[in-house]
Parts: sequence; C-alpha cells; structure tokens
Amino acid sequence: MTQPVSEILTLTHGGWGANLIDCLKMVAGEIHGVSDLALMPVDTMGEFYEKVKARVEAMPAGSLIIADFTGGSTSNVAARLSADFDIGVITGLNATLMLAALDMRDEGRLADQVDDLVDVGRNSFKNIVKSLQQR
Repeated sequence: MTQPVSEILTLTHGGWGANLIDCLKMVAGEIHGVSDLALMPVDTMGEFYEKVKARVEAMPAGSLIIADFTGGSTSNVAARLSADFDIGVITGLNATLMLAALDMRDEGRLADQVDDLVDVGRNSFKNIVKSLQQR
C-alpha cells in the first residue's frame, strides 16, 4: 500500500502565503496538496489554533507546516500542534523552500525531511551581486 503524498500548509500573518502559492504556479505548474491559513487581525489565538488544528487533522501523517517566521503566533501554533500530530514544522517561508518541499514530496514524508529542507532554506539567501561579481 502506498503512503499518501505529504501535504504542505503555510501559516502566514495576513495570508501572504496564499499569494506565494499562486506565484509558484508560474514556476511549478498546477500545485496540489498545498494551502495557506491566514492569521488575520480579527482572529483570536483560540480561533486560529482551532482552524489550524482542523486542517492538520485532515492532512496525511508526515505532512509539513511552514510558518512565516519564528516566534510569531503562526509558528507557536504549529509547534504546539506538532506535539499531538505527526507533522513537521519549519519557519522562514520563502519561494525556494516551497519549491524544494514540492520536489521532495516524491521522496517520502516531508516530516522526515525537515533538516534537509532547513538547509535548503538557509542556503537560499545569497548576495547575488557579489556572487555575479566573483564569476
């Protein structure tokens, strides 16, 4: 029996993760199993937690949450849910990280590949002008 493909949930303040997902369709084509939940100013922490929990409960085991930044409400909720659910959690959402996660879904559970994805994210930041000048 094959294991279900890991899903990716982005948690972002104001919902900018949804815009990032739409933009990535220009590069990756149609994207399945990827969604964003927005923390909006009108949301209470309890409401946001329950929304995220309901989404995580519907995701296959081994799926991944990518929050926008460390220490914010989005990452705190994701970290809390990781204690009760078989999910991986990364903070520092960016396009390079998302594209890598999409590619790595074919290799197995994303929750098992968190360290590799963190390395991808860490290495995605470049001083491009300096890099080009050194060529």
